[in-house]
Amino acid sequence: MKIGTVDLGEHPVMLAPMEDVTDGAFRLMCKRFGADMVYTEFVSSDALVRQVNKTREKLTVNEAERPVAIQIYGKDVATMVEAARLCEAVGPDVIDLNFGCPVKKVAGKGAGAGLLRNLPLMLDIAREVVKAVHLPVTVKTRLGWDAEHREIVELAERLQDCGIAALSIHGRTRAQMYTGAADWTLIGEVKNNPRMYIPIIGNGDIHSAEQCASCFEQYGVDGVMIGRASIGRPWIFREVKHFLATGEPLPAEPFARYLDILKQQVLQSVERLDERRGILHIRRHLAATPLFKGIPDFKPTRVAMLRAETLGQLFDILDQLTGK
Repeated sequence: MKIGTVDLGEHPVMLAPMEDVTDGAFRLMCKRFGADMVYTEFVSSDALVRQVNKTREKLTVNEAERPVAIQIYGKDVATMVEAARLCEAVGPDVIDLNFGCPVKKVAGKGAGAGLLRNLPLMLDIAREVVKAVHLPVTVKTRLGWDAEHREIVELAERLQDCGIAALSIHGRTRAQMYTGAADWTLIGEVKNNPRMYIPIIGNGDIHSAEQCASCFEQYGVDGVMIGRASIGRPWIFREVKHFLATGEPLPAEPFARYLDILKQQVLQSVERLDERRGILHIRRHLAATPLFKGIPDFKPTRVAMLRAETLGQLFDILDQLTGK
């Protein structure tokens, strides 16, 4: 599969863009475990054009994480075009347009998935950004606004006509947010539409290597994007790549090995921010990880882990799990 000149090989598996999750350290870790391509947190085009420092920091990319896409969102053509040019100057491999974020503060203001209610504007943004930059431009969106407006099959053709280099589709509507099951049937319809020739990447509810392989086989997608299942489990990419290559599950490693990976994430987060903010940031990963499932009477330990305020407190709790 190629996005422009970026060759991702056969059956690429990608790290989905996630706000407050896919910072540089997490992208590098997922890359280390086999992610074929990674995406930044989404970047507000308006804040980027206004030179907001916190937003500009999101543009930092490391050579070791390539290929990497910077994802931007916004609700007007001129600002998105200018933001895309600013991103291009940083030197990512791809610029991705977020037409799928469902949260109220984004979609409610007409950006992200909000553009599913204004398709002419969505298409104008895609067309003008493609014309404004030299990098491949891709789009990530959803099936439609709600169950009555699942327009992705027609919309995909129209986006392709705008010149985008690939399309990622999350198998839910905006109205669903992240509830219910992702519907891959429409993703498959887009991929199997004979008029489509750009790569189609599927996203939604991929929690195991077996699910990922099934989506490639059943729906024919060119690539698969993994999002929430990677939180607290960056090693999922190694599991998926092994299964795709061999047809066999990857043997589990010792519990302590996985725990060390989570501790590395904690240290990276603290190094990037500071002790207090770094621990707050990483709590999402500690809360989401499947590593602690099945441990008897774990609830008090979980509460203490998520309340820890210093590295010493947190690592003492984690080390007790391995008897250190």
